[in-house]
Amino acid sequence: MKDTSKPKRIMMVDDKKDQCSSISIALNDKYGDDYIFISADSGKKCLLLLKESEELPDIIILDLMMPEMSGWEVFDKIRDNPDWRQIPIIFLTARTDRIAETAGEFFGNDFLQKPIGIEDLIKRIDKVLNKKK
Repeated sequence: MKDTSKPKRIMMVDDKKDQCSSISIALNDKYGDDYIFISADSGKKCLLLLKESEELPDIIILDLMMPEMSGWEVFDKIRDNPDWRQIPIIFLTARTDRIAETAGEFFGNDFLQKPIGIEDLIKRIDKVLNKKK
């Protein structure tokens, strides 16, 4: 039976546009109207989209290693804003060191290493959103 609830809004922040594009296409192909995908190719763009958005994302997938403003800096700015601090954040990175993983799991709601398959990503998103309820 198809879930008739409103689509989940996923914001992905990653300076690799091809990463965002491939996840967007895979989400659309596999899950259709169950998810609305919003992408930002920088931390500044993420914060601008959050500021201008009429409807906040249900979850943010945040790359840690980006130029100009790192994922950690974006995370701090999101958590400092009372209107945004409740948005769950999943860190996504190519870093494979234990320090990044431990910090990501401690501060964020989950931590994923690139590359990630779409089914695993959706499982993690749903797990985080179900915990939030």
